[in-house]
Amino acid sequence: MFENFPKTVDEPKQWAWSDWQPYFDHLQDTDLSADTIDTWLENWSTVGSMFSEVFSRLHVAKDIDTTDEAAEKAYMRFVGEIYPEVQRVNFQIQKKLVASGLEPASLKIPMRNIKTDVEIFCEDNVPLSVQENDIANRYNKILGAQTVTWEGEEITLTQLGKVMQDTDRDKREKAFRLANERRAQDFEELNAIWREYMDLRKQISQNASFDNFRSYTWKDLNRHDYSPEQALQFVDAIEQVVVPAAERMAERRRVKMGLDKLAPWDVAVDEQGREPLVPYETMDEFLSKSVSVFQQVDPELGAQFKMMIDEKLLDLDNRKGKAPGGYCTGFLVTKRPFIFMNSVGLDGDVRTLLHEVGHALHGFASYNLPLMQQQRAPMEFNEVASMAMELLASPYLTEDKGGYFSEADASRFRADHLKGIIDFWPYMAVVVAFQHWIYTNHDLATDPLECDKKWLELWGRFMKNADYSGHEEFIKNRWRRQIHIYRRPFYYVEYGLAQLGAVQVWAKALQDQQSALDDYRSALALGGTVTLPELYQAAGVKLAFDAETLQEAVNLLESTIDDLEALAH
Repeated sequence: MFENFPKTVDEPKQWAWSDWQPYFDHLQDTDLSADTIDTWLENWSTVGSMFSEVFSRLHVAKDIDTTDEAAEKAYMRFVGEIYPEVQRVNFQIQKKLVASGLEPASLKIPMRNIKTDVEIFCEDNVPLSVQENDIANRYNKILGAQTVTWEGEEITLTQLGKVMQDTDRDKREKAFRLANERRAQDFEELNAIWREYMDLRKQISQNASFDNFRSYTWKDLNRHDYSPEQALQFVDAIEQVVVPAAERMAERRRVKMGLDKLAPWDVAVDEQGREPLVPYETMDEFLSKSVSVFQQVDPELGAQFKMMIDEKLLDLDNRKGKAPGGYCTGFLVTKRPFIFMNSVGLDGDVRTLLHEVGHALHGFASYNLPLMQQQRAPMEFNEVASMAMELLASPYLTEDKGGYFSEADASRFRADHLKGIIDFWPYMAVVVAFQHWIYTNHDLATDPLECDKKWLELWGRFMKNADYSGHEEFIKNRWRRQIHIYRRPFYYVEYGLAQLGAVQVWAKALQDQQSALDDYRSALALGGTVTLPELYQAAGVKLAFDAETLQEAVNLLESTIDDLEALAH
């Protein structure tokens, strides 16, 4: 029956469960044997890819405009009526494959995930995932509606963030306090949502017979190649190696700015009093310059990015009512990635786009694998794809190469980027340690006020990039607006591990750019067909949690920052 399966997403976007069901029934009814397994896997991949693309397109549509009631209704219909049924039937299909005893060579690594999914599946959790999606939607709408009046104009808090790079310190402080006051208005609503999430997650872990939500989620995220203890080892390594580097960097900033103490509104502005970098004036200019950069990183990548522009696979600008954040998602049937972000004309937009295009390149590379199950790489390597692209593109950012900056400004941009890596690791450690504490102290952490206490403690331990005394409300605001803490529990250590992998890729590129790029692209093309350590190895680097590897990376970052700052002068 799969010979008549739709080739495009247009019809399935409107399907009810009764339209999907015959295809899943066919998979369940087929006898599995060595003779039928290959066709059966192809059919499963066909319907699974279509389901994934419909979900992704509906998700994107409601994120593009959180006030679009029709888009929200279509999304909620899908997650409420179709998603749960597919969860149930997919479990039966996975169970059928595991019970068959067949171990297809093409699924050697994906079978680990399939077996784990079967192990932790619980029928009672299916409706809870629908509730979780509903809570996430309400959380997005709260953040998407946060606006302030600034200089007579209503703007989003993301747009207000531009002021943090203004050379007028009083203006920065005013904007900082205004944003903090606006976020505080939503404390009670966000606290209520937090308690809902925590009650739901406790029930999910109990339903699946786990002692705590951390143990459940580690399985749910298919983390086969490292443990919670190794994640916390990485947190300790950051405290040992990176926190002192961030403190040194902050002290140099304070001295250069001539301040008695560095306030939270002093960390994003140029420390030498230079005006913010302006990489582009219009969206057309941003896109055209980006095409030039990507063409020089790799001609095929440049052509792929141009295709994304032509096929309207980008939604980049920030606006009122748009969901927060940025991401790249995949349309598996169309074999195209889609990039969503909130650009406001700052240099950070360049970093975000480079990052998301790294994900897009990963998508294009893995779409060549025949089965959906093979295409899914672990998130810890997906982020190497994105973070390495930020660094691999760095030689091509200058105007003489069609890029965004003069030579001096490109050096300044690159130095700021490397400083941002050093500043990021301690913040990542706060988020990771916080999440481990939350889900091993579930009842206590269900109270947002107890979370405030722990977050403040961890912030004081790791965040040495400014003097935060007297700004406890700002600090408490920070965990409530960290999307991953609310919506994607435990999805954050990936960024830190991948950042270390990306710096290793970049270290190789400093010796031989083309060789590093070739290894990187070869690793991307493997999708999820090898283990996580093997993916890192294919890229010519290693998956690491230790202080020694981290120290090598920090040494390179600090020495390169010094060199770039000299060029920026």
